Amino acid sequence: MISAAGVGLLIVALDPFAEAFRIGIILIGAALIAGAVLRWVVPSVGMLAVRSRFTDLVTYGLMGTLIVLLALVAQPKPWLDVPILEDAVRFTIR
Repeated sequence: MISAAGVGLLIVALDPFAEAFRIGIILIGAALIAGAVLRWVVPSVGMLAVRSRFTDLVTYGLMGTLIVLLALVAQPKPWLDVPILEDAVRFTIR
C-alpha cells in the first residue's frame, strides 16, 4: 500500500511518459482504497488502531475514490466524461 503510493508519487514527480500525472494519481488513490479494504479485512491491528475502524474505512475509501475520480476527469483529454460538470462550470462562470 505504501509502496504503491510511493510509486505513484515518483511517477508524478518524474513525469516519464505521457499521461504520467494521471496514472500516478490513480495509483495514489488506489493505494488509499486498498488501505480501506485492508482495514476492513484485517481483524486486529493492535497498537496501530488509533482511530475507529469505521473512521478509517470512510476516510480512506472516500478520499481514494475522490482522488481517482478527479484524476479521471482531469483536463486535458479526460478519460471520464461527466456532462453535468460542463453545465455546472458554465453556470457558475456566467
